[in-house]
Amino acid sequence: MALTKPRIIELLLVTTVPPMIVANRGMPSLLLIINTVVGGALAAGGANAFNMYIDRDIDAVMNRTKGRPLVTGEVSPPEALAFAVAVETLAFIWLAAFVNLLSALLALAACAFYVVVYTIWLKRTSTQNIVIGGAAGAVPVLIGWSSVTNTVGLPAIVLFAVIFFWTPPHFWALAIKYEDDYSAADVPMLPVVEGHQAAVRQIIAYSVVVWALTLVFWYVADMGWIYFTVAMVLGVAFTGGAVRLLGLTDREQQKKQSIRYFAFSITHLTVLFAAMAVDQLVR
Repeated sequence: MALTKPRIIELLLVTTVPPMIVANRGMPSLLLIINTVVGGALAAGGANAFNMYIDRDIDAVMNRTKGRPLVTGEVSPPEALAFAVAVETLAFIWLAAFVNLLSALLALAACAFYVVVYTIWLKRTSTQNIVIGGAAGAVPVLIGWSSVTNTVGLPAIVLFAVIFFWTPPHFWALAIKYEDDYSAADVPMLPVVEGHQAAVRQIIAYSVVVWALTLVFWYVADMGWIYFTVAMVLGVAFTGGAVRLLGLTDREQQKKQSIRYFAFSITHLTVLFAAMAVDQLVR
């Protein structure tokens, strides 16, 4: 269970089911939801296990991750790799058999992008690591949409963009709090390389883009006023929280506030997608 990073999987599934409801203009069949959620959880779990296998040297250095099973020796590297391959293979078979081939291919592509482009290539070499690599975390919205329609429509692409631009401020806020960990592990996260204030300015810019994209989705997906109202309020709060970070000059205060912003970013995404589902079910 630890190898799959279940807390991350929870957030990915939050962004899978509401797009299914929007795509279906109502609740899809319970069986389809279950099959999509199971397949998506397996795909994300396999990708996370690959990530732990590759990053075990970094995890051993960082205080936040030194309790992971590959670091403590509870699981050996060959066992973790075999587990990752098995789970990812099962995910593809499950989605192809019980959902559709497009959803299975999207899940496989997300895993490949997360493992190769982000974990192996960008994470250790570029301050843009999470900007580009975050695309993998945006794929579940496409999987949810395609599970119902067997296509990837414009609303799904806009939702993909929402997650894509939401991911950097989410992770940069965490990186501000744990900059010492990333510095010790020689991971070039933006707050470590360019400093807190530069990172916070980027967080503000990305939060504004996220806010705008949530409203674009309201238009292109023909959403109702429940979603619009929630998106507006969340946009104000998400951007306002970022601006508040910029106003803090004390590094320790900024670190404390950044972890609150990180926690709120999760709430922001969860409530936004919940409102999306409620909007369609009420209508």
